Amino acid sequence: MANAEHSVRGNAATGARTGAARAVLWLVVALLAGRQMAVVLRQPPGERLTDLETWIGENGVLHVTGSLYDSDRFTGTPFAGLVLKPLARTAEQSLGVAWTFGSLLLVAALGLVAARALPGPVSRRTALLAAPVAISLLMLSLPVRNALHLGQTSILPVLLVLLGCFVARGERASGVLIGIAAALQPTVLLFAVLLWLTGRRRAAVAGGTAFAACTALAWAVMPHDSWSYWVHHVAGAGLGDTADSLANQSMHGALLRFGLAGPLEVGLFLLLAAVVCYVGLRRAVRYANDGQLLLAVAVTGCVAVAVSPTAWQHQLLWVLLAVVGRAGTRASDRLVWPAIVVLVITLPGKILLPNTPVAFPVRDNVLLLAALGAACAAPFLPRSSPYWQRPIPTDYALPVPARWSRVPLLPFWRRVLSRPNLLLELLLIRVVYSGYAHVRLAATAGRGTAEAHGRQIHSLEKWLHIDIEHWANHAVVHIGWLKSFFDYYYSTFHFIVPLAILGVLYVRRPADYRWARSTLGFATLVALLGFWLYPLAPPRLMPGLGFIDTVHGVQDFAKPDYGTLTSMTNQYAAMPSLHFGWSLWCGVMIVMLAPKLWMKALGLLHPLFTVSAIVATANHWVLDAVGGALVIGLGFVLTYVLAGPRKLQPAADRAAGAERNPSTADRAASAEATGETVGSKT
Repeated sequence: MANAEHSVRGNAATGARTGAARAVLWLVVALLAGRQMAVVLRQPPGERLTDLETWIGENGVLHVTGSLYDSDRFTGTPFAGLVLKPLARTAEQSLGVAWTFGSLLLVAALGLVAARALPGPVSRRTALLAAPVAISLLMLSLPVRNALHLGQTSILPVLLVLLGCFVARGERASGVLIGIAAALQPTVLLFAVLLWLTGRRRAAVAGGTAFAACTALAWAVMPHDSWSYWVHHVAGAGLGDTADSLANQSMHGALLRFGLAGPLEVGLFLLLAAVVCYVGLRRAVRYANDGQLLLAVAVTGCVAVAVSPTAWQHQLLWVLLAVVGRAGTRASDRLVWPAIVVLVITLPGKILLPNTPVAFPVRDNVLLLAALGAACAAPFLPRSSPYWQRPIPTDYALPVPARWSRVPLLPFWRRVLSRPNLLLELLLIRVVYSGYAHVRLAATAGRGTAEAHGRQIHSLEKWLHIDIEHWANHAVVHIGWLKSFFDYYYSTFHFIVPLAILGVLYVRRPADYRWARSTLGFATLVALLGFWLYPLAPPRLMPGLGFIDTVHGVQDFAKPDYGTLTSMTNQYAAMPSLHFGWSLWCGVMIVMLAPKLWMKALGLLHPLFTVSAIVATANHWVLDAVGGALVIGLGFVLTYVLAGPRKLQPAADRAAGAERNPSTADRAASAEATGETVGSKT
């Protein structure tokens, strides 16, 4: 009876938490929809819905006589032009609002259909939260944002395909919807092939017939336009932006960006397209027969993206649908693929990868690579796999009891003994650092405020008798080798040493790596508050004090120079000094973890050299270093409060703790046994 009462209370509490989470997620959906409307409608008339304006505006291609393709402004099929022409006759000032609101409704419908199509069995919590999560991800995705900004119709073909696969009753209706979608976006006709290969041949024939009928209707009404699109431009190739632009994320565009052209490029593209179609459609058929029809649809859509002559950013929603695939036999790896897909489809390539030439081939084709990965490479599990519902549980570490017993640790903040996925870790570190750099760049209040704060710091240091910056700066200037050493140290070791320590910890001590990485991350986030609340001019940018910038030379204080990164760096983000803060973190890590005494002593030299370099080169005040030490201390405190001390319990104690706390797999099995899963239409 006691166990039953506890179970009822637990289920009620879980249901309440799920209901609250669902309400919050739907609120997020509403806020995102409002924000998207505001972003579009706040743009000046000439900068919003630019594609829509070129079609149906006062001088749009759907108004003027002649061919739709006399210019490169219209990239749709002749059938799309035929459908849009009625809008051109009724275009009004309110059409932009109506179009944007209608597009958001299509996005909501797309998310609802996708949430209902998840391959079962799924938990009740997943079934309740899937729709708002799906709509939120769609709202945040680059294809939807791009389509809303341009006024494009690319959301409609995706919705028609999903309606045909999951909502339409009868094979004929399903095929007709897919055929209409193909008439709007020709490579969608690959779904008719998927229908044929999965035994739905009546639907495949209906799809092909609907596509042919819509295309024939467009030929009959607009023969010249149809000839231009299908023959002269080969299914739209060459319309719109140049095919080798970064906006074209198809294999054809990638080959052109790699410098190939002419018959060689065409032949290689056709060969690669044939291989991708063969491999991708075979995988799609396998997933469809396995009961994962939504994944099969996503894989087929990714194939269509890769083999299209042009696949613009607003046509890449299929990549996001691939998030439903389950890859990885371990619970700790299960979120790697969804996280990569979400990051790739929501963030520009410049944020995902560093701005270095060696990364350009990947950065410029990251959406195409994600589509190819989903179509041909990602090892999605079949539902018959024993790991589909019960992945290998994660081995969590148990910290030793914390000294601050009154401060409870967060229950979800548990360190994992195994090292994290390297690709995802590098991607997340890059994304977090890029976000940090953007916030740091925005956290400026102007030269006057920064110089006023600089005078405050200088006065305080005089009162404390620690104003040694001017003496150190001029002393180093007159010693050539020392000046060169500090200039080089300041410019080089700031990133190299922390990355080297993180790399060693990742390989040799993964549990300590997670703890150390969290500490450094918290400290960096706290430092952002300092940059935002207290913009500070460094000594080299203080007029009248006689400092010499040894690294960058004589400065124009109105337009300070910070080397090649001037436009990407906030010149007044001096307090706290992360140069010293990060070096102090390195020293602490080496002292705590290095096995040899000489290594510990050598590790202490790095913060010593760094604080000497930042003061001698006039890039920081002494109190900036104090601020850097303070934020690093706060980083350690926050990590201690959330995750406990660095030291972990012995293996025997961890085993005893695991017996007291059921694993993820055991809880999943218990939930399945009690019927806490629901089926899904596939």
